[in-house]
This record gives sequence, structure tokens and C-alpha cells, in this order.
Amino acid sequence: MVARAREIHQRVITADTHVDINPSNFTLQSPNYTDRLETQVNLPKMEEGGLDAVFFSIYVGQGEQTAEGYAKAFAEDMAKFDAVHRLAEEIAPDKIEIAYTAADVSRIAAAGKKVGLMGVENGYGLGTDIANVKLFFDKGARYLSLSHNGHSQLSDSNTGERDDTWQWNGLSPLGKEVVQEANRLGIMLDISHPSKVSNLQVMEMSRAPVIASHSAVRALCDVSRNLDDEQLQALKKNGGVIQMVAFNNYVKKAPPDSPERAQAMTALREEFGLAAGGGGFGAAMASLTAEQRTQFRAKMEALNTTYPPPPKATVSDFVDHIDYAVKLIGLEHVGISSDFDGGGGVDGFNDATESPNVTIELVRRGYTEEQIGKLWSGNLLRVMAENEKVAPHRRLRAN
Repeated sequence: MVARAREIHQRVITADTHVDINPSNFTLQSPNYTDRLETQVNLPKMEEGGLDAVFFSIYVGQGEQTAEGYAKAFAEDMAKFDAVHRLAEEIAPDKIEIAYTAADVSRIAAAGKKVGLMGVENGYGLGTDIANVKLFFDKGARYLSLSHNGHSQLSDSNTGERDDTWQWNGLSPLGKEVVQEANRLGIMLDISHPSKVSNLQVMEMSRAPVIASHSAVRALCDVSRNLDDEQLQALKKNGGVIQMVAFNNYVKKAPPDSPERAQAMTALREEFGLAAGGGGFGAAMASLTAEQRTQFRAKMEALNTTYPPPPKATVSDFVDHIDYAVKLIGLEHVGISSDFDGGGGVDGFNDATESPNVTIELVRRGYTEEQIGKLWSGNLLRVMAENEKVAPHRRLRAN
């Protein structure tokens, strides 16, 4: 069974819709993303694990809704766009190529190269200029989330549930314009981080299917970042797909930390300037240098030795979420993601090299090769292609 699963894994196109990056790993000098870094994803680890395609996250944290805040976020977004282009066009053009369309993904994978795509996590960097949506599209953005952890100028965030405080009660007027502009260009809208009300509004407004680029099932793990059954049913009606995320705290809710561990974790966050995320250190770690990440991991390992964490969720727990959504809304609306290098990972699927373990568990549960192909990429590529079709004036390639 395992041998058959590994063969299936090699034949299907495997795509992960959410991987965080640090531009410092995308330099012309080694070490860089062509080396086996400590990161959960890099080109050698993708090759070893048979992971064909990843959406690199163009992520910025939420800051003040001011001209200065928007300018800083825009610059951070541009640095990450440029990093991905540098990897594919200067550092390793023989190993990876950027995909701008669903057809590109299949073509590049068939040619034996890895596929790089880009998704914007948090529309905060767009500022208040609607023209920036097209600028991001031209840079390669093929999905867009309207907020992250904290309300943005475009949308309320899921984090409003903490104290029932909302800025817009869904989408802002500018956010609604951005939805229309994304449809016009053919950018998939991502509902992983905004509030439930925002998500329902996006799905109602959008003329194209949406994605949840890295979320799980709220019925199985009750956190605000996951989608409840009402949102899942709306996603089915919209024709979209939930890219199930292998993020420990979204897969299986852990018991609260001991006071001692909680205090040590807070101190570690403060030492490295990491803000608390929705389920862990999260994408904020992407802001650290390679040296800082090494130091952080060493101190985290020491902390875990002194104050052991609860057992992590497993690949089986992760696939339970896939099973739940498949039964509720149909296999055509479910996909796979990791949130690697942004806090993601479960036992057995903790970096790109362990991607085959997901396929093995799916085979163990009776999924066919055709179904596994849809889960790993087919459903996502359908949604991507449908977004391209509704875009009346889309440009398929960046300048």
C-alpha cells in the first residue's frame, strides 16, 4: 500500500497553497533557497518530498491604517515579490519557474521543474489605491486575502472574535471595490483570515470561485481561523475550495499551556520581537534573519525540553479534516496546504520532505488516484482557471 501510494504521489501534481518566505533566503549568494536550509520548504526539500508547486506567501503583518503604515507594508510586499522573481529568473531558472495561469502549472510540472506561484496574505499593503491590485497582479499575485490578524482598511479579521470588536462589520467600501477588481483581473480571493461576515460577503459578491488558502474545519477544532459549516456550505455554493491546513493548533486544539510554559513563550516572543499570532508564532518568523531563526529554534528546543508541549496533531488528525469536508461539501471543494515556515506542521507532515505521508494516509483511507490528484492540485487549478475565465480584461503574464 505504501509503495502504491508513493507511486501515486509521484504521478499527481502536488501543490501547497501557503508557504511563507524570508527574502534573505533568496539571494544570489549561497546559502539560498537552492540549498538544504533549515526552512521547512526549499528546492532540495521539495525535490526530496515530491512537492511540485507552492504558493509563496507575499505576507505582511497588520499595522496602522496610515499612509506611513501602508508605505511600509507595500515595500515589504515588493521585497517578497522580487525575491520570488529572483529565485526563478536569476538564481535557479533551470529548477523552478513562475506560473501565472493554471495551464502554466501543468506545463511547468510536466517539464520537470518546480512551480512557483504567489499569493498575497493581507491586502494591507495595497493601501488605499485600487490601482495597486493590478500592480500586484502584474507581479504575479494569483490570490489575495483582504486581511490577516487584525482589521485592515479592506476587511474585518477573524481576530475580532476575541473581544467582539469590529471595524466594518464585514467588508469596507474599499474592500468591496477590491473584490470587483480581483474578479476583473482573475485573482482568486482568499477567505482564510478575514471574519466570517467578511467571508460570507466575499462569497456572495464574487463572480468567481474563492479559496481558503490555509484553513481547517471549525467543527473539529474550534478556533476563529477555521471555517464553520455555514461557511463551508457557502463555499460549496460559490464553487470554491478549502485548502486544508496542516497547522497543529488549527487541526487539534491543545490544552492550555502551564503558567510556566506560557510565561517562557511570552518571553521568547518578546526577545525576538514576534507578535502573538492566531495559533502560534506564525508568519511573523519570516521577518527573522537566517541567523535569528537558528537562534530561535535552539531556544525553542530548550524551552520545550524544560516545559514539554502537549503532543502534536498527526497526519491522521489532519486527514480527518479532509474527510469531514469531503463528506459535508464534496471532494471537489477540498485541497491541501501546510503554512510551512509560518508555523505550520503536524507530526508526519512537518516539512516538504514528508509530503508523501499525506498521500499515504489518503490511500490508506481508500481515496483513489484520481481523487488524490484533485485534492493535491486538481480542485485548486479548476478554481484558478475559472477565475481566469471570468476576468474580462485579464493579462496572463507579468511585464
